[in-house]
Amino acid sequence: MMKHPMTPRGYDSLRDELQKLKAQRPELANAIEVARGHGDLSENADYDAAKEKSGMVEAKIRDIESKLSLAEVIDPRKLSNLDRVVFGVSVKIEDVDSGEEKVLSIVGAHESDIARGRISFESPLGKGLIGKRAGDIAVMNLPAGKKEYEIHEIFVDYEED
Repeated sequence: MMKHPMTPRGYDSLRDELQKLKAQRPELANAIEVARGHGDLSENADYDAAKEKSGMVEAKIRDIESKLSLAEVIDPRKLSNLDRVVFGVSVKIEDVDSGEEKVLSIVGAHESDIARGRISFESPLGKGLIGKRAGDIAVMNLPAGKKEYEIHEIFVDYEED
């Protein structure tokens, strides 16, 4: 199976979510037992709801366990060469048309959060930036149209949030 790159932050976040979901198991099992005590299971909405919620939590647990088992954790703090945009780095870019500057971190697919400036390396913007150097102009076709970004700086920004 193919490994999926992620940052230590992304791995830790998934692991924490998994622990929280597993901690819900006893409560969900209890809710099923309580609902079972309400009588006929064929017409028991509480039982059906409890079973459905338990099933959704178990599916999420399996999904996260799969992601963690396939994770290839890449710690950007251990990168020795920051002359190109690679997975795990942050990059300061400028929209050539508008002059708007932004800082983006290149992360794994499940870690992306545009509101926090985290974009997937698999996204059109991420793909367009990978491999570029400071001073390069990255030209890419995004869903909003053709965009050009000048790369000003490549660095590791690993503050915990």
